[in-house]
Amino acid sequence: MTTQRTGNTTRSRNRSRRDAALVGVSAVLLGVTAPVTASAAAAPAHREDTLTWTKCEGTGLDTRQRCATLDVPMDYADPHSPRISIAVSRIPSEKPSARRGALLLIPGGPGGSSLDDPSGKGQKLPKAVREAYDLVGFAPRGLAPSTAVDCGLDHVGLATTRLRPWPAADGSIAGNLADAQRMSQACAKNGGELMRHLSTADEARDIDRLRAALGEKKLSAWGVSYGTYVGAVYNQLFPRRVDRMVLDSNDNPDPTRVNRAWLGAHEQGVEDTFPDFAAWASRPGNPDRVAERAADVRPLFLRLAARLDRDPIPWPGANPEELNGNVLRQTMLDSFYSPANYPDLAELMLAAQRGTVPPAPQGPPEAVLQNVAAVGAGTLCNDVAWPRSAAAYEKDVADSRAAYPLTAGMPRNAMLCAAWPYPPRQEPVRITDHGPSNVLLVQNERDVATPLGGALKLRSALGRRAVMVTVNSTGHGAYLANGNACGDRTVSRFLATGVRPDTDLYCG
Repeated sequence: MTTQRTGNTTRSRNRSRRDAALVGVSAVLLGVTAPVTASAAAAPAHREDTLTWTKCEGTGLDTRQRCATLDVPMDYADPHSPRISIAVSRIPSEKPSARRGALLLIPGGPGGSSLDDPSGKGQKLPKAVREAYDLVGFAPRGLAPSTAVDCGLDHVGLATTRLRPWPAADGSIAGNLADAQRMSQACAKNGGELMRHLSTADEARDIDRLRAALGEKKLSAWGVSYGTYVGAVYNQLFPRRVDRMVLDSNDNPDPTRVNRAWLGAHEQGVEDTFPDFAAWASRPGNPDRVAERAADVRPLFLRLAARLDRDPIPWPGANPEELNGNVLRQTMLDSFYSPANYPDLAELMLAAQRGTVPPAPQGPPEAVLQNVAAVGAGTLCNDVAWPRSAAAYEKDVADSRAAYPLTAGMPRNAMLCAAWPYPPRQEPVRITDHGPSNVLLVQNERDVATPLGGALKLRSALGRRAVMVTVNSTGHGAYLANGNACGDRTVSRFLATGVRPDTDLYCG
């Protein structure tokens, strides 16, 4: 099936594909919800715990946004630790007489930045919220223009199907284990000492230094995706320094598995989301319709992926330079982050059926990909020790392939963390119900990256501290993104007034 598109639609689709490429890399890396940029460079470093605000570099930023750099210890356990820099941005409250404090926008990832968010998604916040808070963004440690890390991976290693490793067509993971060894050695060789000090707990400590530098006794926050885990860890370590906290698209906080649980959640996330895609992809009048009935879309996808496993189609300019079954499966994952991206998967399926490929996706500059991949790898691998047994991964992958054929074993596979040379420097933070009741969780029912089941685990861990809003919607990122009006109203009211629902709420 062929379609005619306007130039504006084509340009929008190209932007979508570039964004999806970066989302996929940092979501090895498990769920960044917005493209990472390095456009808002901060001012030169200053003494620890001071902020000197200057004009931000970059284009497309709100003229009110200002940038600064905060110095923090590389190693919080060493009083003589070298300092690293954290790039920070801020747009002040729009009504000083109504100002309550600062609202920190915590990015997803690991590998995501919120440095541009005060000018971006922060401007989607209702006026009452923008009047109540300074909007604050930052680039977490390791991510440019903060003090940056780089693993120096080869170009092929930057492919999302390598960073988020898919088994071979026959289920073998020997190549994935070899990649893990090679890539982890590259990170150890090229990443420097900072690579050992990338962790969620260290990011939470950086946030508390930022709170102090802002002059705030308490900090409010809106964390999305991996940012929900960062926010939960910050609230656990510094419970009396949190005002109002919104956690949006929530990660399972299981302290025994941490990031492994997030990767594993893609099995269920795809199963939860695929019926919504199938209904869209079979809808009459859809120019990207792939089947006449929703029930036919799943078997069509599985047959097409298997065919591409056997007979890949050359794809010059892409990484890898072929459309194989795993590239199709990865495109499915990336497209399911938002229903707006469903055409990316449908168009690829239609092209593959014809034996052709669309134009190669245009990703971000390789230097940005290298940086994002390094931050993601360091954080995921330092947070918790991953199993080293090849036999254990082989069994997990075989079980996953049998139970969840759409994801073909990837969610239980061995990432580069399986060969990470450094042991964790600290135990994962256990999230508990100890502390003030000041958390609002918002969660879509159908979320490919952070499924409802994992969000319920975080809700249970927080206990009386939290109330949860479950939204009858599809996509990753609920508040002011892929949710609905009921969920948005509830979160906006909490941020503006502090009023939460008395009990957990379902927004149908």
